[in-house]
Amino acid sequence: MKKIKWGILGLGKIAGKFATGLKDVEGAELYAVASRSKDKAEAFAKEHKATKLFSSYQAMLEDKELEVVYIATPHVFHHQQSLLCLDHKKAVLCEKPFAMNKKQVEEMIAKAKKENIFLMEAMWTQFLPHFQFVLDQIKSKKYGEIKNLKADFGFPAPVDLDKRLYNKNLGGGSLLDIGIYPIFMAMSTLGIPEKIQATAKFHQSGIDEETNMIFEYKNGVEAELNSSIVRQTPTQAVIQFEKATIILNTRFHEPTNIRIQTPAGEEIKEFEVHSNGYNFEAQHVQKMLLEGKTESSEMTFEKSLQLIDLLDKVRYRIGLKY
Repeated sequence: MKKIKWGILGLGKIAGKFATGLKDVEGAELYAVASRSKDKAEAFAKEHKATKLFSSYQAMLEDKELEVVYIATPHVFHHQQSLLCLDHKKAVLCEKPFAMNKKQVEEMIAKAKKENIFLMEAMWTQFLPHFQFVLDQIKSKKYGEIKNLKADFGFPAPVDLDKRLYNKNLGGGSLLDIGIYPIFMAMSTLGIPEKIQATAKFHQSGIDEETNMIFEYKNGVEAELNSSIVRQTPTQAVIQFEKATIILNTRFHEPTNIRIQTPAGEEIKEFEVHSNGYNFEAQHVQKMLLEGKTESSEMTFEKSLQLIDLLDKVRYRIGLKY
């Protein structure tokens, strides 16, 4: 099998998780890593056994053998760095949120199409077995139509104005960082809402500490969504159908099990995951590259545009500007 040479741009916590998952992907080689800090690049390369390390993003992208780049920097850099990778003819898997607003995402997609190079938003949940199973249940109408959805994601983050989460200049706050997951759950299960209500609590730094959303759909169906970096929440997704309730247990956006409650009783469904879950999206990217695709068949451009559009609309309603 042909080896795919991966690079990682930005070497924080999420990059470490991705590199760990990449070890379990057949045909994947962690070929290069890049950080603006040489010490960080050296430590990361040693820990994850990368073939090469760079203390400049530009230098890594100039390496002719590098094929695909995973962008793991703060949100505000995604747009510019995706364009830079595409300029260097490198395929791109960019962490969520894809960019800061819809205009930026449109520019990224237009550039990928113009250069005829693969680009995908790294919404890893899309590729997880339990999530795929739930989507199959919805499609089959086994339990009838969805009547209601509740999804939340919350944890108490230490207040540190120098760190990304509380730094508005780095796109901090709960909505873009973790609120994107409940929104993605609603979008994936119910589609695009007819109406959005949203309120938020703000920190003095200007970031949203907590955002509460209600997505309204036809026939009175609602999705109640919440994100918080000041309190622990169940971090579950509860989908109420006509004939059953499916609960994606904590933490619903990562590998987990599900409970199916029907009048006959409760069934717990487990899913075999031999890695940390980041392997599934990397595997998919490799499949697309080997097939010569320039757009994902699952995490499509349309899906990313719909997702960023919903984030923009929620931001507008709560008065959050970056």
